[in-house]
Amino acid sequence: MALNKPFNRGPRLPFKKKEAEHNINQFIRATEVRLVGENVEQGVYSLRDALAIAQEQELDLVEISPNANPPVCKVTDYNKFIYEQKKKLKEIKSNAKQTVIKEIRFGPNTDDHDFDFKLKHATKFLEAGEKVRAYVHFKGRAIVYKEQGEILLLRFAQALEEVGKVEQLPKLEGKRMFLTVAPKALKK
Repeated sequence: MALNKPFNRGPRLPFKKKEAEHNINQFIRATEVRLVGENVEQGVYSLRDALAIAQEQELDLVEISPNANPPVCKVTDYNKFIYEQKKKLKEIKSNAKQTVIKEIRFGPNTDDHDFDFKLKHATKFLEAGEKVRAYVHFKGRAIVYKEQGEILLLRFAQALEEVGKVEQLPKLEGKRMFLTVAPKALKK
């Protein structure tokens, strides 16, 4: 069944500007405010007086802590205030340490040489402060060697005892058995 009428989406709404994150100037609802800022005598003022002080300096009155009693307002340029907040947030994010998890894969029948080779890599990762997630991948019918895989992972954890601590003991998920090792806290 074909429709001859075009699809009606209703009236178009104009683009709505993003609302301010803080109450500013006449949008502040409190009767008294605690005033802070540069070139301002700190203290509790009536809203009218605080607005007058902000206008006198050709700045905005920004409510920075609305839940305080009385609310805290700062005399500042609002755009500069928002810019500085975004800058602080960005700095906090950049300073946050992100944990890196390196994965090391084994088979249920991994030889000693391969085991030692992967153990050296895991040691380097742990010394660099990164977590290591070792897993044994069981292909096809190799799942019958679960015990062998668990023994391999426990041997791996025991070999890394000096540089890391086991965060998660061997655990089977589907066709993989996982073991997570975190680096030991660095002594200062």
